[in-house]
Amino acid sequence: MPRRFVNELADGETIDEVFMASEKQLRTNRNGNLYLQTRLSDRTGSVTSMMWNANQDHHDAFANGDYIRVQGTAQIYNGQMQVLAREIKKSTEEIDDADFIALGQASIEKMLARVSAMLRGMSNEHLRNLAECMLLDESLMAKFRTAPAGVKNHHAYHGGLLEHVLSLMEIAALVGPRYPGLDVDLLLLGAFIHDIGKIRELTYSPDLGYSTEGQLLGHLVLGVSILDEAIENTEKQTGEKFPEELANHLRHLIVSHHGSLEFGSPKVPMSIEAIALHYLDNLDAKLHSVRTLIDEDVNKSSDWTVYFPNIGRKIYKGNK
Repeated sequence: MPRRFVNELADGETIDEVFMASEKQLRTNRNGNLYLQTRLSDRTGSVTSMMWNANQDHHDAFANGDYIRVQGTAQIYNGQMQVLAREIKKSTEEIDDADFIALGQASIEKMLARVSAMLRGMSNEHLRNLAECMLLDESLMAKFRTAPAGVKNHHAYHGGLLEHVLSLMEIAALVGPRYPGLDVDLLLLGAFIHDIGKIRELTYSPDLGYSTEGQLLGHLVLGVSILDEAIENTEKQTGEKFPEELANHLRHLIVSHHGSLEFGSPKVPMSIEAIALHYLDNLDAKLHSVRTLIDEDVNKSSDWTVYFPNIGRKIYKGNK
């Protein structure tokens, strides 16, 4: 029997399928009864599962990151698909990992090769040496090629950070030359490092979550720390002092890229490169999120998605 993926589930459909589990929580409803909430995912997306009248044994039967077999019913609730689970148990059957990986190894290697080529093509020697030092750091790059860009929002899957960074670098390479006075090399490296702190902020082996370090510090602080370590290693490798003004500009690109204090940036963008990075980053993240909303929309036969309260609108799909 062919597998039913998350993006294929229909309202009222009976489910007996294997998913990857994450974010499991044993919670209490308004009547004081326990229920088990779990995030179910495969390579096409994720969906929330609710198991009513649950207990501690149900919660302890599997761990986040396990493959679990879920029996229940798919249901549309408040415009979102969810699963009402009757039974959940850890899967003991043979699993095809490809069913749960959004980006295959070949795609990841191709994207990483493109990122590397763009960085090594920069004309600024200091930035090129810094990038080379980071690219040759096997531990850093192993995490970079695996990490997601988020847990629930844009690019929330293994390899998502790399995909987001490459997309942003490609946009920067197109947009940058259109504006005199904008340092394209600086913008390119800024795109590469702006979210580098997420390799330590997030956990992703295999389920997605937040590390204690990440919750305490956040990826902006962690990103500056990683950059400073890379600058120190670059100075050791080249035997030359990295220009402090350039280092501060790179730090500013990281700490300001969220754009405003209310969205977590301790500094607003205060250079042309920082302003460009913020808007281009926001563009890529927003369009990817909207594309995901369209792809996962439960109104399969309609030209319009359901209304999404978090963005205050529904999305026109047309004939896409």
